[in-house]
Amino acid sequence: MAIKIYKPVTPSLRNMTGYTFEEITKQEPERSLVVIRKAHAGRNVSGRITVRHQGGGHRRYIRIIDFKRNKLNVPAKVSSIEYDPNRTSRIALLFYADGEKRYILAPVGLKVGDAVMAGTGAEIRPGNSMPISRIPLGTMIHNVELKEGKGGQMVRSAGTAAQLLAKEGDFAQVRLPSGEVRLVRQSCYATIGQVGNLDHKNVKLGKAGRKRHLGVRPTVRGTAMSPRDHPHGGGEGRQPVGMPGPKSPWGKPARGKKTRRNKSTDKFIVRRRSLGKRG
Repeated sequence: MAIKIYKPVTPSLRNMTGYTFEEITKQEPERSLVVIRKAHAGRNVSGRITVRHQGGGHRRYIRIIDFKRNKLNVPAKVSSIEYDPNRTSRIALLFYADGEKRYILAPVGLKVGDAVMAGTGAEIRPGNSMPISRIPLGTMIHNVELKEGKGGQMVRSAGTAAQLLAKEGDFAQVRLPSGEVRLVRQSCYATIGQVGNLDHKNVKLGKAGRKRHLGVRPTVRGTAMSPRDHPHGGGEGRQPVGMPGPKSPWGKPARGKKTRRNKSTDKFIVRRRSLGKRG
């Protein structure tokens, strides 16, 4: 997929880039696989904002994606490659031999008319899903399960891929895009290939309004607030943070503080993620 550069007829277009959408083969989604997405604007059931900077944005329908790939040993054909406003990757519409339709994440190289299958009898080909025990070492995979039958939870965004490094006993070592090496049960399913839409990281929004179309509201700097609203606020003129390390609006350390609390799964991490990368 290529990146489109806009002619700078306005200031906002000077640094704006976008998609060419040349890989998209169908404009409207499959009606049986969409549900309405209700906007909450970051508010909980009481109406209080619990997640800041959310709201507005273009109206969307949620495409129901088959992350579980539990329709085993039934061949399917790729009917179309479609745009999904709810994720960075493209999605592929599959027509199964028994008449069922499902969406999956579209990996690099998957085209309309290709045959796709999930199960132990599937070939090592982009878009096919199988247990990790059946995948050769060194293979690039995505949509990796953490618990058998729960569906893929890792490596699902555009351009990402994990690599299968080793197998020992019931577990396999998988290197994630962040550089972290993690143990995953060999009975868990993963999909062959790298997630498509590789140029997503190269797109420049170019203007604030385009961020609002995505449902992201403005962020106010803490130093621009009053002391009652933020620990960084207050003072005459511009002031430094004035405290040990930057803080969140609620006084918690904002940068560099380790936030991982799930100690029950620490034993599955063989090597922490690489410095300079975010998992």
